[in-house]
Amino acid sequence: MPRGGHARGGRRASPTSLRANLADWTVLPAAGREADPPPFPLLDPSPREAELWAALWAKPQAIEWERLGLEIEVGLYVRNLAAAELPGALAARSTLVRQLGDSLGLSAAGMRAYRWVIARPADEARPTPTTPARSARDRMYVVRDLGDDEAADEATE
Repeated sequence: MPRGGHARGGRRASPTSLRANLADWTVLPAAGREADPPPFPLLDPSPREAELWAALWAKPQAIEWERLGLEIEVGLYVRNLAAAELPGALAARSTLVRQLGDSLGLSAAGMRAYRWVIARPADEARPTPTTPARSARDRMYVVRDLGDDEAADEATE
């Protein structure tokens, strides 16, 4: 556990930092999971739960959920998310949804905890700068030292 006493304590681990070992990170395909979703594991899913279930199982993280056998956990997330969307839902339900989302790697913090990173789509090119970078010397400019009278004149203009 990072310093700070909880999962979000301490500095963020960056997969692009010099100290990070990218071999330890799992790269998930940007296209996501392409197979049909598994059957909903809980009783009597509502239409909204079925919609959320199908959408979640198309995400890149679903590849790892399937490997880890997290169908029930994803089902619990879906059921609580659908309930949290309803008017008058308790704040505790939203807190539970956030916690479940973290534990499933649906948030940036959750993905960092699992060391998951989503690959760039193949058709997405890296952005290139449109203008060449200027040196620090080129960005410097001289500020004139104005006397009190000249400064007052320029302030009124």
